[in-house]
Amino acid sequence: MNNQLANDSLRDDLLGNDDLRAQSEELLDAVVKTVNNQNLEHGLSAEFDDVTEILAGISISRARQGFSPRDTGIYIFGLKDALLKVLQDEIKNDPQTLYDFTLRISKLVDSFGITTFETFIKGREEVILRQTDEISEISTPVIRVWDGIVALPIIGTLDSARTQVVMENLLQQIVDTGSSIAILDISGVPAVDSLVAQHLIKTVSATRLMGAECIISGIRPEIAQTVVHLGIDLSNIVTKASLASALKYAFAMINLEVRKSQK
Repeated sequence: MNNQLANDSLRDDLLGNDDLRAQSEELLDAVVKTVNNQNLEHGLSAEFDDVTEILAGISISRARQGFSPRDTGIYIFGLKDALLKVLQDEIKNDPQTLYDFTLRISKLVDSFGITTFETFIKGREEVILRQTDEISEISTPVIRVWDGIVALPIIGTLDSARTQVVMENLLQQIVDTGSSIAILDISGVPAVDSLVAQHLIKTVSATRLMGAECIISGIRPEIAQTVVHLGIDLSNIVTKASLASALKYAFAMINLEVRKSQK
C-alpha cells in the first residue's frame, strides 16, 4: 500500500484507497496461502489458480474503469518491491540466500505480471468491441421522414459487419413502420469502391425482398465517376444526387405533392 500510495500516478479518482486496500489484501492473502518452497518459481502452475483468478478480476475491472497498462503494472510490481524489501530485511546477513530468493521471487511476480497484462489486454479489447458495436448502432439511425417513407443516412465506410447492422436496422424499421420506400443516403460515405457498392446492392436487394422500394441518394460527382470507372451496374437502382431529390421522388411514388402555401 505504501508503494502504491507513494506513486505520483496513482489514480485515486478511479479507485478509492479503501477499495485499493481491499484488493491488495485479497491478493496478498491468496499468495501467502498458496506459495511454498516448491512452487515459488512456477507462478503459472495450477496451484496458483486462485491467485490468477483474483489477478484476472482486478485486471478486467481496471481495464473497464479506464486504468492504463502502466497503472496496473505499478500495482503488481509494487508487490514485488515489498517482497524484496522483506527479504533484504530478514536475510541481509546471507548474501547468497538473499540472491537466490530474490531471483525466485522476481520470477514469481513476473509471471503474475504476464497474467495481469494478458487479462488487461483482453478486458480492453472487450471494451473496444462493445464501444465499436455501440458506435455502429448510433451511426446507423433509421429515420421515419414521412408516412410510408424511411431514410437511413450512412456516415463512414461500409464493411461487411456494418452492412449487416444497416440491413437489420433498416428491415426492422420497414416492418415496424409499414413503409414502402427506403432512402439510403451515402453523402457521408467518403469513397465508394467495388466492395462498398456490393454492400449497397445487397442492402437494396434485401429491402426489395421486404416489399419496399429503395432509393440511393447522395451520389456526388466523384462517386459517380468512380462507379462508372469500376464498371459497377446500378442501372436497376434509383439514384439521386441529394436527399431532397430522393424525398421528392419518393413523394411522387406515393402520389403525394408538397406545395408552398400562398399567403
